[in-house]
Amino acid sequence: MALWVVRAGRHGEQEAVALEKGVVCHGWNELPDYSACQSREALKALYKKMLPMERDKQVFSGAGQTWRFAHDIKRGDLVALPLKAQAAIALGRVTGDYEYRELAPNVRHTRKVKWIKTIPRAAFDQDILNIFGSTLTVFQAERNDAEARVEAMLSKESTEAPQPLAHPIETQEPSLDIEGAASDQLLGFIAQHFHGHDMARLVDAILRAQGYRTKVSPPGPDGGVDILAGKGLLGFDEPRLCVQVKATQAAADQKTFNELLGVMSKYKTQQGLFVSWSGYTKAVLQDAKKEHFSIRLWDQGDLVDAILAYYEHLDEEIRAELPLKRIWVLVRDEEG
Repeated sequence: MALWVVRAGRHGEQEAVALEKGVVCHGWNELPDYSACQSREALKALYKKMLPMERDKQVFSGAGQTWRFAHDIKRGDLVALPLKAQAAIALGRVTGDYEYRELAPNVRHTRKVKWIKTIPRAAFDQDILNIFGSTLTVFQAERNDAEARVEAMLSKESTEAPQPLAHPIETQEPSLDIEGAASDQLLGFIAQHFHGHDMARLVDAILRAQGYRTKVSPPGPDGGVDILAGKGLLGFDEPRLCVQVKATQAAADQKTFNELLGVMSKYKTQQGLFVSWSGYTKAVLQDAKKEHFSIRLWDQGDLVDAILAYYEHLDEEIRAELPLKRIWVLVRDEEG
């Protein structure tokens, strides 16, 4: 068996269908059903015919990835889907062969998958995230014993300590998504240095950088609210927020979500912010859609985005605890 990474669109535009329908898929929807292509050269010729404007390098890369998707991925293999809608990796096991079926206008080339678990990105070691951070759409994660280590993460019964690698860890992957890798490093740093109430302190600093006046509950029982925030000189103006922050390793559930709704009523606020480092259960995500104009959800990815957007306005104490430096890099063409 092997571990494969299959993305669901550059901006995650296919991931909702992939998770709901139990499939992995790729783009290149200009291609028709290519199950009849019995050789790489035949698929390459079809690819070049259907996408005549692509350069030779793009044809080689795209045809190679679609071939791997249809032929090299086997039933029983693990598959990782890096999500864009949340800072997490969906993991599953391939259960079907290549099929051409239009599940959505942008989802046509599919493999059936049984999704097992969605794990926050911060739970993965940095070298594994670097492997997942390749800019390719379909590739096998072979380095650094990635398959065995991901299997161990999936195994609830596994209690053994990780075994040392037989070779040095390679922390860089060809065609690495540098922006994504930098975000993953920041996630790992926050997970190590902002535990429990310190996470609420970090969220409070972001809100103050956004212009809110805030009051933070002391460590310990908080009565369902960690931060009260409002605009204006004294914090009386709208929008006024009740903020709940969960730094636990478990996804936030409906009970906590409903508690925040109750607290908002108690404090007579119209809006709430629910920050959960480990994401949310499916039920919470569904409920949050109904409360779109009342509550916002932040997972660890949203928290990082807010830090990067307002970093220059954070107070000196937080910036000293979270030292960042802006750099510029040359943007090159993506491979797939």
